[in-house]
Amino acid sequence: MSDIKEVTAITRNARMSAMKGRPLARECQGKTVAEALMIVEFSPKKAASILKQTIKSAVANAKNNYNMDVDTLKVKLCVFDEGARMRRFWPRARGSASPIAKRLCHCKVVLVGEGE
Repeated sequence: MSDIKEVTAITRNARMSAMKGRPLARECQGKTVAEALMIVEFSPKKAASILKQTIKSAVANAKNNYNMDVDTLKVKLCVFDEGARMRRFWPRARGSASPIAKRLCHCKVVLVGEGE
């Protein structure tokens, strides 16, 4: 009997708000890797490219580091977390300034499959 292993991939400091990626991440969670990649492939959102890159990285980790079968992998966890914020200022009237927070996010994908 083979044991069940988890494989993780994280994309850090992606230049996007985490709120924009969360609906897509929820949609991919619980699916097989092939289904998740199809969902991401045909999504027009910016989060789709970040999520696709992270899923492919997790698949490569599973294949190369743990000799896992790619066809049996499922997406156990897929989340977009808040990252740091780049603080900027927008000049306003009479020498004042308004703050701007340019948000960053982290994308984490955990795959589950059976190892050898």
